[in-house]
Amino acid sequence: MLIQGKNIKLILNYFCGPLVFCILVVSIYRQLHLQNNWHSSLLQIHSALANGVLPIATVFCLMFANWGIEAKKWQLVLKKHSPVSFGTSYKAVFTGNALAFFTPNRVGEYFGRMLYLKSGARIASIPLTVVCSLAQIMVTLLAGGVGTMVLSDRIADVAGTGTNSWLNIGLYVTGAVVAVLTIFYFSIPFFAKRITGKKWMLHWSRHVRVLEDVNATMLLSILSLSVVRFVVFILQYYLLFGVFGVVVDWWQAFWAISVVFFVIAVVPAPGFLTELGIRWQAGLQVMQLYSQNVAGIFAVSLAVWIINLVIPALIGGILVLALKLFRKQ
Repeated sequence: MLIQGKNIKLILNYFCGPLVFCILVVSIYRQLHLQNNWHSSLLQIHSALANGVLPIATVFCLMFANWGIEAKKWQLVLKKHSPVSFGTSYKAVFTGNALAFFTPNRVGEYFGRMLYLKSGARIASIPLTVVCSLAQIMVTLLAGGVGTMVLSDRIADVAGTGTNSWLNIGLYVTGAVVAVLTIFYFSIPFFAKRITGKKWMLHWSRHVRVLEDVNATMLLSILSLSVVRFVVFILQYYLLFGVFGVVVDWWQAFWAISVVFFVIAVVPAPGFLTELGIRWQAGLQVMQLYSQNVAGIFAVSLAVWIINLVIPALIGGILVLALKLFRKQ
């Protein structure tokens, strides 16, 4: 039985990686071909490479900075529980992105990251990873809410004055959610201590108890890194707007893309089917408030999707090929 168990692990080690990579490639192909304008947008991106080499190269470098910030957040939150090097954290983030690409609401991200931890620390890493995600969601909701407020007059002009009441309701709800999340975020150690002693949490208490070591300084650092990462996202869009002839100034781009990210965050969607479509439609509807260059807006959305998600996912997929799911204990 021991030999049989080893054989099964050996098969899984060398079978799962290629399988995940194949699923990833198929999901990228499907997402792309579900969009009506993907071919013309790719042609536009190709033609822009000649005249926009420097800004596109900068956006590409910012992609590594973007995921590097996320890796730093994860390394920071694991510091007391299961310390990892920045390089390991970086690889874990890329691998998590690969698995998140074709799973509903990117839930595969948690599994992809935990593969780089020791078996005894993997489950406990999930609540710590949630802390990183929660900080980024808070920044996205706050910026998106303010962006919606800034753009409310323009939205009302296009959609009609009747939308004002709905926008106001949405803003109040968003403000309340951000307030609750902020209070909860900075009270995570307190809530962790309160629930770990409950009977219904006995089975999971040792995994949740890691949150008791997350102090206010660490939470503030993670939140600050999330703000920096959000600004990096906006900068990427702004640079690509210039490449594809979408004429907007910095603050117009900042608030408009904040609203786009807000929409992506609040609309639940299985990533392997509709994420690119949501990005395209949200980007088009919001950016048309400032520019009628529809082809350029589509091209920017596709370029950002390829640079920020597809390329990192493929890097993660390659890392999965070399990763052994089962290690010698």
